[in-house]
Amino acid sequence: MNNETIFALSSGHGKSGVAVIRISGTNLGQVFSKFINKTDFLPRHTYFSNLKDSNNNLIDQVICIYFRAPHSFTGEDVIEIHCHGGIAVIEKIFSYLTELEFRMATPGEFSKRAFYNNKMDLADIDGLVALLDAQTEKQRQSAIKSMLGTDSKHYESWRKQMIEISAYAAAILDYPEDELPQKINEKIRSKTENLYKEINDTISRYMAVRAIRNGFNIVLIGDVNVGKSSLFNLMVGASRAIVSEIPGTTRDVVSAQLDIDGYLINLSDTAGIRNATDTVEKIGIEKTKSEIENADLVLRVFDASNKKNLLPETKENEILIFNKSDLIKQKENKKVIYISTKTGEGINDLMSIIKERLNKITHDVESSIAVNTRTKKLLTDSATELKDALNTPKDNYDIFSEHVRRAADNIGKILGTITATEVMDATFSQLCLGK
Repeated sequence: MNNETIFALSSGHGKSGVAVIRISGTNLGQVFSKFINKTDFLPRHTYFSNLKDSNNNLIDQVICIYFRAPHSFTGEDVIEIHCHGGIAVIEKIFSYLTELEFRMATPGEFSKRAFYNNKMDLADIDGLVALLDAQTEKQRQSAIKSMLGTDSKHYESWRKQMIEISAYAAAILDYPEDELPQKINEKIRSKTENLYKEINDTISRYMAVRAIRNGFNIVLIGDVNVGKSSLFNLMVGASRAIVSEIPGTTRDVVSAQLDIDGYLINLSDTAGIRNATDTVEKIGIEKTKSEIENADLVLRVFDASNKKNLLPETKENEILIFNKSDLIKQKENKKVIYISTKTGEGINDLMSIIKERLNKITHDVESSIAVNTRTKKLLTDSATELKDALNTPKDNYDIFSEHVRRAADNIGKILGTITATEVMDATFSQLCLGK
């Protein structure tokens, strides 16, 4: 890591009332003194200042804060300039900082410095990425837990246990039995089995955690003209899908995002399934089948007035819905939810059922480790090494030790304790400037 002083806009781009520019480097006390025109100042205190350029011309009236290393986000000296959020003001300050031989930070560079200075590990940064992307309350809760180190504590605990197991396994070969803890061979195998189970349990919850972070995929399916598009528009609260009496109106997947009970929902209205002859409609039906395969929850819609309805065997991720309930008198089938997109009947009941299903999917998951694609691969590799260790003959403790050590290495890569440069770069590149 170089010692260049970097800067970036940490607040949002575009015109705003206030913008925050962050600077990070070494020995920035004199620079801060120049910014506020004071020789005596305290860290973490705000100072109002007339910020002037190299020619002593006023740039803007600003608030400045100095964070002395290591008590800052990056672990270096950090200065924050809170200025007016006009584009010209920001560009002028950038120009002035460039004259001071500071340079614009690359995406994620502030977080990378925090990592190198042991202020954050890669699991914390994964949480920061998720927090910046969070759109709903559940996403925020999941992300901030990871960012504040809850996941890291689990990973570090696993890694320490693996290192200890590996060390004892190696020691069995080098030390006489009376110099080792009693029944150490049984204990290390038992601990390895427990770790293997814990990691596999975490991996098994990957899909539910992914859905919290990326959104639940809910798909509306059914025959033509059963009211899928009307229900879609009602749930979204806008006329996004075309509603018509003509069969086969929806020929492509229409999608929208909404917030249900704090969860991000990716809702899709699909082409009605039938034996179509139109080429375009056939493509839409194929897309419908693809949406069903990737769905967390399927809303299968029927026309309640159609007496020839043949209900399929309900799958675990399906909710059966009878629309047009205003056209019938008898509502006796307890396997379905009766609704009317025309009158609004049953819509609240349907939404309650959807919420119950979402809560069931995420049961015991929101307190779990947030597994993303990167960490899932490393956890899977770690679990494989532990399984291989358990499958080694009982007297081959050198092989047992090596497999457990490799498992610890994979957990280390999650934290960045042991990692390749490209792994870190892939993580940091997801962040924006000023982070």
